[in-house]
Amino acid sequence: MKKLIFLTFTVFVLFACTTQKPLYSYANYETTSYNYLKNSNEKSTQALIETYKQIIEKQKGSRGVVPPGVYADYGFLLLQANKTEEGKAMLLKEISLYPEAKVFIDRILKKLEK
Repeated sequence: MKKLIFLTFTVFVLFACTTQKPLYSYANYETTSYNYLKNSNEKSTQALIETYKQIIEKQKGSRGVVPPGVYADYGFLLLQANKTEEGKAMLLKEISLYPEAKVFIDRILKKLEK
């Protein structure tokens, strides 16, 4: 009986210690976004754009979808870089994936129309 309890406890501990795959993957977003905010130059902007592309193209999270806000942030960055059509497309992807963002993104799109 003691062996069975010990074995059950050991199996429980082993399974409890396993790590779960995160819902989303963010590549090196923290570093590149920090550098972008700190430096705000062409190099840091391009690095952030590449990070967004990597997050979108190589999503390794357990959900398999781009994290909330990534399309919106990327779209807004593209708008600031005068890539209007690409930026709008990213904003619309955010709405299609996360409909709750529509209220905020519609405000941005309305400002572009003016």
